[in-house]
Amino acid sequence: MAERDGKFAGDNPFEIAKRWMAEAEESEINDPNAVALATVDETGLPNVRMVLLKEITDDSFWFYTNYNSAKGQELAASGKAAMVLHWKSLRRQLRIRGTVTREDGPEADAYYKSRSLKSRLGAWASKQSQPLDSRATLMAEVAKITAAKGPNPPRPPFWGGFRVTPVEIEFWADGAYRLHDRFVWRRETPETDWTIHRLNP
Repeated sequence: MAERDGKFAGDNPFEIAKRWMAEAEESEINDPNAVALATVDETGLPNVRMVLLKEITDDSFWFYTNYNSAKGQELAASGKAAMVLHWKSLRRQLRIRGTVTREDGPEADAYYKSRSLKSRLGAWASKQSQPLDSRATLMAEVAKITAAKGPNPPRPPFWGGFRVTPVEIEFWADGAYRLHDRFVWRRETPETDWTIHRLNP
């Protein structure tokens, strides 16, 4: 097992990830939880976009989206994703690869309810990733939804969570002369033990 100390110390990669996130929340100016999410379409062509990571649990990384969006459809088709968080203020990266599970139960209901009313209504109004002829059309749909759904709209059936359960997590920190420090945790399945390796920069 690779010898690790300082920022890389710990026996649980999720605890290390939570610690790094907490440090980023103290130093990153905007959206320390912004994560690049990579998927592939039906031809295998990669697709990547920024989403907000909402939680790191004891076994997975959670975010929320429209299930009918391009990312939602690609995640449903492949069941796999990759993510990277880059914290410029800390000069660190966290890379994640794993399987994806749709989560549209009580956790999704609770998070949806915690969002601002305008965001909740916007989730109903937006046909995410579909062509839109003008912003005016979108705002008209928001007005229509506002009138129909009222001040406490329920969570749309097409909107909810995804959790990425990793089989690989890499912790990367900037080093002098581009001799970066990299430690990767890998396992065959979520049920098997992790192996840890230091990688060349």
